[in-house]
Amino acid sequence: GEVESPAAGADVAVIGGVIAAVVFILICLLVAMVRYMYRHKGTYHTNEAKGTEFAESADAALKNDPALQEAVDESKKEYFI
Repeated sequence: GEVESPAAGADVAVIGGVIAAVVFILICLLVAMVRYMYRHKGTYHTNEAKGTEFAESADAALKNDPALQEAVDESKKEYFI
């Protein structure tokens, strides 16, 4: 048969090591992605005013919002549906 040189065996070992490292990195990325998706499932934040769920009307909710106290002008009301 053929006699392999030591350099050919080293090349195969390097290629095998690179493939193993790439597979390991891909598995780590997959685990991190699955963990992130599991922990952040169904969470979202809204920009709604605090305490407006008990207001009797949209005007009352806007008047009671401390962030909009100075921004609301009675003559320039806009309603979005």
